[in-house]
Amino acid sequence: MNPLKIFGETSGSDWLRPSVIALVLANLVPVFGVLCLHWEVFPLMFLFWSENVIVGVFNVLKMLCAAPDNPLTWAGKLFVIPFFCVHYGMFTFVHGIFVIVLFGGGMKHGAGFPTPETFWHVMQGYHLGWAVLGLAVSRAISFATNFIGSGEYRRASLPVLMQQPYGRIVVLHIAILGGGFLMLALHSPTVGLLLLVALKIALDLGGHLAERKKFAAAEAMKAD
Repeated sequence: MNPLKIFGETSGSDWLRPSVIALVLANLVPVFGVLCLHWEVFPLMFLFWSENVIVGVFNVLKMLCAAPDNPLTWAGKLFVIPFFCVHYGMFTFVHGIFVIVLFGGGMKHGAGFPTPETFWHVMQGYHLGWAVLGLAVSRAISFATNFIGSGEYRRASLPVLMQQPYGRIVVLHIAILGGGFLMLALHSPTVGLLLLVALKIALDLGGHLAERKKFAAAEAMKAD
C-alpha cells in the first residue's frame, strides 16, 4: 500500500466526507503532541496502539447492529461477539505489551510485567486522554454516518465484520512499528515523527475508503 498513491487517488468528494474529515483531524492531534508536548516515540506508539481498543469496541457495535432483520444472524451473534471480544482482546493486549516493552522501557531492570494498570498509568502520565478521545470521536462519526446513516449495517456480514479489524491493524502496525524503530535509531527527530503521523493518516485513509467501496460494491450487486 503506497501512502503517496493513497493521497493521489483520493477524490475531492472523498475529502469532504464527514468521516474522512474527522479521521484526518483526529490523526493530526498527535502533531500537537510532537510539536508542543515534545512527544517522542513511545507516547506516539502507545496512542496508535490505543486505537486498536477503540476499533474493537466499534466493531462489536457493528456486529450488534448488523443485519437486524435476519434471525439467523442474531443467533450467530450469541457466539461470534463473545468469541471476538476474547480473541481480539488478547490480540490487542499482547500487542500493547510489545509496545510497552520495546518502546516504553519495559525491558529495563526492575520493570514488572505490564498489567492493565500499567496501560492506565501510561495514558495518565503522558496526558493521552484527549488524544484518545479524538480518535474515538472520529470512529463514532464514521459509525454514525457510514455504517448506520448509509445503511451499511443492513448489508454487513457477521463473519466479515469479525475478521475485518485484524488485517487492517496488522498492515498498519507493521508499518508503524518499523517507523518507530527507525525513529529510535535516529533519536526521535521531530521531522521523522511527523512523517510517521503522515504515514498513519495515509494508511488509515486507504483502509477507510476501501471499506466504503466494498459496501458500495455489495449494494450495487444486490441492486443488479
